[in-house]
Amino acid sequence: MKTRLMDKRTSLLLCVFLGIFGAHKFYEGRFGMGFLYFFTAGFMGIAVLVDIIVLIHQPTKYYI
Repeated sequence: MKTRLMDKRTSLLLCVFLGIFGAHKFYEGRFGMGFLYFFTAGFMGIAVLVDIIVLIHQPTKYYI
């Protein structure tokens, strides 16, 4: 599996504005989770809030 360098700000913005559609998961290359968020509206918003908190505490650049 190839690691990719992700930018925290991009993921955070995608999560805040398009989180219920799973856009931040698609950006990170996690397509399975992206589809799950898309079809469940981000676990009805709860998982999106958790992801926002997790992303705030991530380093500025992180690897997937």
